[in-house]
Amino acid sequence: MRVISGSARGTRLAAVPEGVRPTGDRVRESVFNALGQFFDGGAVLDLYAGTGALGIEALSRGCSSAVFVERERRVAAVIRENLRKTRLEDRAQVLVGEVRTVVGRLAREGRSFGLIFADPPYRIAAAEMEGVLPALATLLEPGGRIVVESDVEPEAPLPETDLAGESRRYGGTQITIFTKAADERE
Repeated sequence: MRVISGSARGTRLAAVPEGVRPTGDRVRESVFNALGQFFDGGAVLDLYAGTGALGIEALSRGCSSAVFVERERRVAAVIRENLRKTRLEDRAQVLVGEVRTVVGRLAREGRSFGLIFADPPYRIAAAEMEGVLPALATLLEPGGRIVVESDVEPEAPLPETDLAGESRRYGGTQITIFTKAADERE
């Protein structure tokens, strides 16, 4: 695995820890083609971060900061190693904990993000996203996007989340991009 584009382009990422299913280079490139090639600042949240490849790619392409959330300490150590390799560690925070708990804490802190990646293990993806998607909507800035990776198309979000979704399949991977309506007062 490598960083595809931006300031860290071509950097090889650390070996994938056992039990982690990373987003492959081709799927990652397709996701960023759908999102727009580069970013002008903004914060990214990478949930179920694994190697951190999605958040690192966003940082490399111009996001100003990133928060990575990973449950396992040994896997979080790989994210930190990848941030060092890409020289992006000064713009990143790695949090170890359960996603629902960390998302709740970020919401209480008043944090917000323009881009959120959620790539839970496929065996729990549908159930996990049903429980966490409404909470993610509260962290999302107007006009922001949530990218959900799974093996099946997620259920539509609750109407009160103000999210609209569009899904695409890349081989065995289903990518759904939810967009939050822009603030009409702007």
